[in-house]
Amino acid sequence: MQLDELSKAIIENLQQDGRRSYAGIGKAVGLSEAAVRQRVQRLVDAGVMQIVAVTDPMQLGFARQAMIGIRCTGDTLKVADQLAKIDSVDYVVLTAGSFDAIVEVVCEDDDDLLDLLNTQIRAVPGVISTETLVYLKLVKQQYNWGTR
Repeated sequence: MQLDELSKAIIENLQQDGRRSYAGIGKAVGLSEAAVRQRVQRLVDAGVMQIVAVTDPMQLGFARQAMIGIRCTGDTLKVADQLAKIDSVDYVVLTAGSFDAIVEVVCEDDDDLLDLLNTQIRAVPGVISTETLVYLKLVKQQYNWGTR
């Protein structure tokens, strides 16, 4: 989907405040509320953006977060597709460098993380090794990088 300047402006408004009204966005970008609503729906349907509540996993009972570097053999896309099916995995990316893929996981505790590694992630065909980087403290997390 090709983004025009109006769609980019709508996205940037929602990045600043995801609860901003369509009427407020319309006023800022020069469109009617209905036109903004239609554009937002098209952007969501096309997968350009999602509108979600970003939560703090720690406050929801998930005491352990980690990034896991994964080395694979064979088709890395197939491995990534299998990793993406695991409920505790919230992020999967294929990479160049030391790891073929990196996943982020959210777990209740260390026992949950160990079980996830042993019974699900390392059990995926094609996974040959993992390196787990446990999060100690979240210093910065943002989603308002704008548009290009």
